[in-house]
Amino acid sequence: MRLILASTSPARRHMLAAAGLNAPGVASNVDEAALKAAFTGPPAALALALAQAKAAAVARHHPGALVIGADQLLVCEGKVFDKPADLPEAAAHLRALSGRRHELITALCVLQDGAPPWTHIATAHLSVRPLSEAFIARYLAAEGSPILGCVGAYRLEGLGAQLFEHIEGDYFTILGLPLLALLGVLRGRGVLAG
Repeated sequence: MRLILASTSPARRHMLAAAGLNAPGVASNVDEAALKAAFTGPPAALALALAQAKAAAVARHHPGALVIGADQLLVCEGKVFDKPADLPEAAAHLRALSGRRHELITALCVLQDGAPPWTHIATAHLSVRPLSEAFIARYLAAEGSPILGCVGAYRLEGLGAQLFEHIEGDYFTILGLPLLALLGVLRGRGVLAG
């Protein structure tokens, strides 16, 4: 069965490839800002709505394919963070997270033609240690512009590990794709051998 990831996220594509899945990434071109602006529910429902919208947009152009949509939101003290637009905004994100606990909400949607969608929401909680201005500057200089593709301005699988004191939750959820749940549904649908 043909798998398609409704995302061009390098981290998500890498996770799928490492798990032995051939799922090319296709940009959904969903207007996330418009969806977020019009949404009035809780963050978990917003993450799921975004994942479903991405999967549906790609599925329309790929009949018969099993389309995987995912979205991740970072919530800290009630504020939902978007990906930083530039390095100064990334620094502002890190200052806001410094010394605080936040949550990453990752939603997943699997669609195929007109079948009912399979959905999953997972949450991880992360505690950022107090960060000095000097550390933030060194960290962003080392990471550079690729960090702008990460909602929290960090990649746990890289230098971002240095930001944290404590983490509760699934590693794959933190990276943006609840891989174990996804593998389970793919086995259930016969895409992977049981």
